[in-house]
Amino acid sequence: MSGETNLQTLIKNMTPQLNEGDYVFCTVDAISKIEINDVICFFKEAESFTIIVKQSVADKLGLIYSYIAAWITLTVHSSLDAVGLTAAFSTALGDKGISCNVVAAFYHDHIFVRKEDAEKAMLVLYNLTRE
Repeated sequence: MSGETNLQTLIKNMTPQLNEGDYVFCTVDAISKIEINDVICFFKEAESFTIIVKQSVADKLGLIYSYIAAWITLTVHSSLDAVGLTAAFSTALGDKGISCNVVAAFYHDHIFVRKEDAEKAMLVLYNLTRE
């Protein structure tokens, strides 16, 4: 199943969902000591693995972080070939001074914003679906 590619359809139907919890980005040299079910996302970079986990998991493991985020999922099934969706929502958020970190997965796009910007970001995204 390939997902939607039409930008107007994606924006109209993206339906942002705020996931419960506080999330953090951490770096680790190896992921073998981390329970995979506790990891929201991981990415292998040249320097180390970057992982996104709940803040409580990072605290339990003694991991260092400096950014506490809220996690917003765009529930529309966007195709990996879709053009412009990331630009549209990141521009809308940026215009309101909201930093966003984006993970594009197979079914959905996921946006991490500063925890204190969560409600404002949800409003911006909701308004974008109405334009």
